[in-house]
Amino acid sequence: MSIATEKPAFAAPSGEPAHEHYARLLEGMARAVATKGYADTTIADIVREAAVSRRTFYEHFTTKSECLIALYEAASKLALRAVSEAFDPAQPWHAQVERAITAYFDYLAQDPALLRTLFVEILGLGMPGLAARRRVNGEIAGFIQAAINSGDGAHSGPVAHLTSEMAMTVVGGINELVLQAIEQDRVGELGQLVPPATRLVRAVAAESAR
Repeated sequence: MSIATEKPAFAAPSGEPAHEHYARLLEGMARAVATKGYADTTIADIVREAAVSRRTFYEHFTTKSECLIALYEAASKLALRAVSEAFDPAQPWHAQVERAITAYFDYLAQDPALLRTLFVEILGLGMPGLAARRRVNGEIAGFIQAAINSGDGAHSGPVAHLTSEMAMTVVGGINELVLQAIEQDRVGELGQLVPPATRLVRAVAAESAR
């Protein structure tokens, strides 16, 4: 997920300073927490990494936690884009699950320090963090549900119809696998989670079709 250093993850519209500063602040937050962790990151660290003023920070965010939530949501959208690009709607859903999950874990594994911050620290922000996590999980669940149901009956192979509740169950299960890998310091081995995560999606989708 090297969203801060290797690619312009938060591209801003050219010629619009306000949007550019917002993007730079997210990148600054990403660099700071990757280096120091969220708890030790200060607003001074963020604006220094972003090369903007403290006043500019407060034009976009009220608190450090608000900036983290914005980073979390932006990074999560990039992860979802990686999954979306890997999913081929022309192919049967059951043949695409492993490919999409592999793309998701590959994206997450790019930046272990930031991954830990986004998956763990967001849980410590109270209700605002929980609400952000719920929004992100809902978007991912919605994509999974649409991707699987769009192939329902369109191709040969297993037919599935995933409900919104079961799609959220899948997302929760995959998140727990990632959190366990973080806890056990196995972020570099996220690829090993592809088989169980793939089986989970296929099993839940198959069961929902009954």
